[in-house]
Amino acid sequence: MLFEGQTIKVDTREGGVAELRFERRVEAVNKLDAVTFSELRRALDAIAATPAIQGVLITSAKDNFIVGADIFEFTRVFKGPEKDIEAFVGANSEIITALSDLSVPTVAAINGLALGGGLEVALAADYRVLSSAAKIGFPEISLGLFPGYGGTVRLPRLSGLSASAEWIIFGAQQSAERALQAGAVDAVAVPHELRAAALAMLKMAIEGKADWQGRRSRMNQNLVLAKEEAASLLANARAQAAKALPHLPAAHFAVELLEKASGLDRDTALALEAQAFAKVAKTQAADSLVTIFVNEQAVKKTIRRYAKDAPPVRKAAVAGAGIMGGGIAYQSAARGVPIVMKDIAAAALDLGMSEARKLLAKAVESGRLTQDKADAVIGSITPILTYEGFDDADVVVEAVVENLAVKRTVLREIEGLVSPKTILASNTSSLRIGALAEGLRRPENFLGMHFFNPVPKMPLVEVVRGTKTSVQAIAAVTGYAAAMGKTPIVVEDCPGFAVNRTLTPYLIAFLRLVHDGVDFVEIDKAMETFGWPMGPAYLIDVIGMDISHHLVEIISAGFAPRMDVPFETALEILLRSGRLGRKNGHGFYKYERDSEGRPRKEIDQDAERLLAAGQPSGNTRISEEEIAARMMLPLILEAARCVEDGIAASPGQVDMCLILGLGLPRYLGGALKYADYLGLKNVVERADRLASLGPIYRPSNRLRAMAAAGEVFYPG
Repeated sequence: MLFEGQTIKVDTREGGVAELRFERRVEAVNKLDAVTFSELRRALDAIAATPAIQGVLITSAKDNFIVGADIFEFTRVFKGPEKDIEAFVGANSEIITALSDLSVPTVAAINGLALGGGLEVALAADYRVLSSAAKIGFPEISLGLFPGYGGTVRLPRLSGLSASAEWIIFGAQQSAERALQAGAVDAVAVPHELRAAALAMLKMAIEGKADWQGRRSRMNQNLVLAKEEAASLLANARAQAAKALPHLPAAHFAVELLEKASGLDRDTALALEAQAFAKVAKTQAADSLVTIFVNEQAVKKTIRRYAKDAPPVRKAAVAGAGIMGGGIAYQSAARGVPIVMKDIAAAALDLGMSEARKLLAKAVESGRLTQDKADAVIGSITPILTYEGFDDADVVVEAVVENLAVKRTVLREIEGLVSPKTILASNTSSLRIGALAEGLRRPENFLGMHFFNPVPKMPLVEVVRGTKTSVQAIAAVTGYAAAMGKTPIVVEDCPGFAVNRTLTPYLIAFLRLVHDGVDFVEIDKAMETFGWPMGPAYLIDVIGMDISHHLVEIISAGFAPRMDVPFETALEILLRSGRLGRKNGHGFYKYERDSEGRPRKEIDQDAERLLAAGQPSGNTRISEEEIAARMMLPLILEAARCVEDGIAASPGQVDMCLILGLGLPRYLGGALKYADYLGLKNVVERADRLASLGPIYRPSNRLRAMAAAGEVFYPG
């Protein structure tokens, strides 16, 4: 053994070959952290100091090559100044460059995943052989970053500027076929022949049958492109990157870097890369997206903790075959858990099954499912007008109309039919679990399981703990939600839980703006410019005017007088005229079907005329910045109260609820991360300036204390 560390080993083989093997102890995957980089430097020194070595084979002893850098390490580094980040990245990049500068040929045998820094290590080799089952790529853009260990320099010298820009700004994983086509790898081998193929390629280089020195020389030079040609090759990427501005600048930075670096030699380009990486690491987006990554890992850890104690759900049932019930049935069956779907109306069952068939047909058409698999999924949904089949279900989800009396009646009926071990869950979006539990004989087996619409697309499930809910019930439903492909987050009981409780003051702020005479179209435009996938008027139309009104009514009553609405709202005015939103073609907007049958939003002057009657001061115009402030501050203040009230376990969990369940712009990192970015003192001062608009703008005493003390929700 030439070198043995905690993450890397170097063995010598026959024919003067050294095998540099990434083999991280204990952990399941290889990653690049301080220990790995330190050991890589020492391993390379050991290889360089051994004259008998004629070539180096780079491998992984894990199922994946290297999955990337240690993002948790980045969180500490990124808190420092730009110059320190540049030095950190530059030092690690130099170690990878030392691999590419060894005096002997090198070949990387890439298995599994080689992502981010893992791909950058592979690119430093003279040749790359990729398993046909492997995937490679640069996912850094999802963190608001781009490759910082040579990826923006080496990939263009292999694949050209256009392909490199596409890989970097979109962040997609690339198949073996695409990687070979792009020139990022030199050969593809089936998994069991990968090592032999890589050794054969290394042998050719050692024997002089492959010009590795000539290739290395070309890799060290510039791209030999005129400035105009480089700009032309990057024109499409530049246009795509511009679409993400101003909230996600990493793609724009990356394209600029690729263009500037194209005329530079390798080492100068690497120095420029480290400098540009340090700049993008200090952007709001990078800080927020790295925080989201850390929060996601914490949520996954919690899910695993619950899931290890969760009994398997072999059969489920759902009461109510409406939009939500049908979506729940589809998602359960699609993930392998058979489900009984019950409703009192045959038409509702037909609609639920029809929607499931449509979703499965799309999956078959796209190649994600075979027809046989689709048939098996639909066959595992049992539509029924009675409770037959509920008796042996492990979990039953109630998804009937959002009415306290109706839900209580249905829940009591179900409890009388199912096994004493069956977990009973409500998909209520606004009613308290404690109120629904009244009259149940086994409240320890009852909790909330709040899905979001549309169920197949929305990742979050709020698992709502009632005062008497058992740990076993929480574990079972968390495990079931995870098995359904969802992200379950455990929250405590209150009206609206975390997401809809926080959404309600946001909607009230919107209704106040409309009442004050601001055009709802301008509000939507401002919030979409701010980064929301849709503005509040369009969101209400999509949810449904009636459902939105009910949600605001129930939740605001639960937090009176703080969420009181002392004026007739746009919701009430439009509902009185029979407007339900997109589902009946008339809401804030009107909807016409396009050529493919999809509803197309259009301005509706009748809606504007109706709303004018509820605007006592007439029309008014305010800036997009003021609109965004009036909309976002109540959401931030309520998210802070959720933390104070212990509704979720941490600020990170509250923020993940809002990211996954509400579609909060990811570049913010969450409402509380955004509050930290603004500064809590600034948040309180801005809210105080708007206090006359209503109590939703009044910070809690705890938030005031945090602001005065200079505290943050995410301390270093």
